[in-house]
Amino acid sequence: MANELIPTTKIAVFRGKQIRKTLYKGEWCFSIGDVVEVLTDTPNSADYIKKMRKRDPELAKGWGQIVTPLLVETDGGPQKVNCANTEGVFRIIQSIPSPKAEPFKRWLARVGYERVQEIEDPELATKRTRAIYKAKGYSDNWIEKRMRGIAIREELTDEWKKRDVKEEAEYAILTFEISKATFGLTLSQYKRLKRLKRENLRDHMNDLELIFSMLGEAATTEITRTKDAQGFIESKDAAKQGGEVAGKARKDLESKTGKRVVSKQNYLQQSENRKFLRGNK
Repeated sequence: MANELIPTTKIAVFRGKQIRKTLYKGEWCFSIGDVVEVLTDTPNSADYIKKMRKRDPELAKGWGQIVTPLLVETDGGPQKVNCANTEGVFRIIQSIPSPKAEPFKRWLARVGYERVQEIEDPELATKRTRAIYKAKGYSDNWIEKRMRGIAIREELTDEWKKRDVKEEAEYAILTFEISKATFGLTLSQYKRLKRLKRENLRDHMNDLELIFSMLGEAATTEITRTKDAQGFIESKDAAKQGGEVAGKARKDLESKTGKRVVSKQNYLQQSENRKFLRGNK
């Protein structure tokens, strides 16, 4: 399932702590820094990893085969982060003395198994996503919009793939262009406004924000097809134009209502149901 900000990037939760994961070659790869932080509670995962590799020469020797730098969302925007698949993380765990290691291994195995199930039956991924949002307190109406937005995003990224747009970095740039033209904000600016860090931005959008996000991406898909955009440069132009369509609609609504579409609110503290009743502030 493709993501909106960085393709396929998701947040997994182990004992209340977040671990970034992203699909690579059909399997989940996890941020090594996040895994180390969860298992050790270290405030400096980079320093811990450096020391870990020094005390485990075999791990250091095979590091290049275990670790793959992948583009994921960070506090400073999309960046390359060292990641490893389930097998690689299991090897790294061997070098981390932690009472959390065994329960983490079981959690990791379950996450990997769920991915296998989703490959065999893609509908399971959709059902799990709906169930997760429902458990977090989101309303049925919001979930329907969110799921529709995911489908529109997937349609767009599928179109980019057909037109020789490379994944990761180029996807991120094209998404940047759509967001900038739609909302007048870059993705990193938008997340700062909502006081988000690693969280998925669209999981913290209200109805109108989701709708205009969908409009920007749906318009981009239509323009890309109509103009038969090929490659990154032409796709970037289509992305700007698609975002401009949504941006003009947003500005028109704001001029008629006197209210901003972009909201500072997020859903970190309270249930989505309660916040949506409040509306934008």
